[in-house]
Amino acid sequence: MPRHPSRLPRVVAPTLPGDEPPARKAAPYVQGALALALDHAESGSPGPPPAVPEGRRLRALCQAVAEVLAGRRAPSSVAAHLTGRACAELARSGQVMRCVRPPRVGIPHVSQPRDGVVEMCVLVHCGDRSRVLALRLERVGARWLCTDVEAAP
Repeated sequence: MPRHPSRLPRVVAPTLPGDEPPARKAAPYVQGALALALDHAESGSPGPPPAVPEGRRLRALCQAVAEVLAGRRAPSSVAAHLTGRACAELARSGQVMRCVRPPRVGIPHVSQPRDGVVEMCVLVHCGDRSRVLALRLERVGARWLCTDVEAAP
């Protein structure tokens, strides 16, 4: 009768000094369904923060804010990326986007009115109707924080 492989004795190789496994890098911060790095230092990128955040991070932030405005995500899930005033305004606005399905954001249109400030707008697809979402981000130290959110109802 054959023996089941999981019941075979386990062979352990002896460890020698210097055979320690390499240190594992910490997993990026994940909030909800989107991976949103809190700041440049935690994202693992060497060097100074970029002049403008990369497009996929901007789109992920827009997607998260759109989900908050559609009532599919708690405002506290994006609070680390917003100033206190912007987070309070987002929570106060409530569900302004009525969506049968989860909202889906397009590609952000980004402008930089001055150094350390990024303004963007994005089209949010909500089934039969689309809406516009505008965000303003300002660099605070090594972090980009959203200071203002506007949505067309």
